[in-house]
Amino acid sequence: MMFKFTPIFKTLVWGGDKIAALKGIETDQRNIGESWEISAVPGNESVVAEGPFEGRTITQLCETFKEKLLGTEVYRNTGTEFPLLIKFIDAKSDLSIQVHPDDTLAAARHNGSKGKTEMWYVVGADEGAHLMSGLSKSISKDEYVRRVSDGTITEVLSDHRVAPGDVFFIPAGRIHAIGTGCLIAEIQQTSNITYRIYDYGRMGLDGKPRELHTELAVDAIDFSVRSDYRTGYTKSVNRENLLVKCPYFTTSLYDLSETFTKDLHNIDSFVSVMCVEGSATLSTLETKPKRTLKAFGFTRESKEKVDTVETLTIRRGETVLVPATALHLKMTPGKSGVKLLTSYLAYCKS
Repeated sequence: MMFKFTPIFKTLVWGGDKIAALKGIETDQRNIGESWEISAVPGNESVVAEGPFEGRTITQLCETFKEKLLGTEVYRNTGTEFPLLIKFIDAKSDLSIQVHPDDTLAAARHNGSKGKTEMWYVVGADEGAHLMSGLSKSISKDEYVRRVSDGTITEVLSDHRVAPGDVFFIPAGRIHAIGTGCLIAEIQQTSNITYRIYDYGRMGLDGKPRELHTELAVDAIDFSVRSDYRTGYTKSVNRENLLVKCPYFTTSLYDLSETFTKDLHNIDSFVSVMCVEGSATLSTLETKPKRTLKAFGFTRESKEKVDTVETLTIRRGETVLVPATALHLKMTPGKSGVKLLTSYLAYCKS
């Protein structure tokens, strides 16, 4: 069956009020910087919001259903740890400049933890909204340390004005920062390891300077320079638009005004579905294989039959987890259309 989870709201010094508006809910919580939609991070595990498994954590679901939920290859490689962390992020002011370690460095430094490769899809952007991704010029480690110390590190970072629909892939090691005015959908490895490089001298919610990890970050940074850090993709209506395919996730965008059915036979993975605009009805379909029927001396093949297993409504700001047992995913948009982001584990069959 498909699952919805209760979002985990994070109050952060740079957070705003767009996530509640995105979800169409009212809350007394202020400065919501992040909504963790699906998380297996210890201490922040998502809980099923409704249905017969209401109250179960994502880890308990993985332990119960194993490969039926995760997929055979996913389960073989990650065990019962759900491998993605899926969020919405609202930046009312600039986030800190940061970098994430890769798997090797994270495992060595943080008791076998995973690294953190991620991607951003811009859901909304105020006028002048921007973000930083990558270096704009080549610098040495010594220059990096000096620029962090004297507050000029932003001068060598690639700054991008953004609009809804923009995509940025952030591999581990790439310096980055989400800027003021961005509402982001983020898909990443299950990891919460962040090295904060620079934070503009800002105080935390406790009134104290936020911790920096300048020295830890040195060995994590990829100092290479690219000509363009923005991820280009084909923008087609009523088709699958592949955004990112990497060793950690494959993510696509569906901009639908009519029903689209995604064949999941060869994916062998769960699929997460984030609704970033509009609404839709999701239906998981199961194909019954052809059978050879023999009767009264005659032999014939039965027709392939498709049955709807489950139907669920998804609205803007919601995320649904589709199990690996689903063989088809039918997406039927509401009257105003829908935009959906789907993600599954990239090393599965394709």
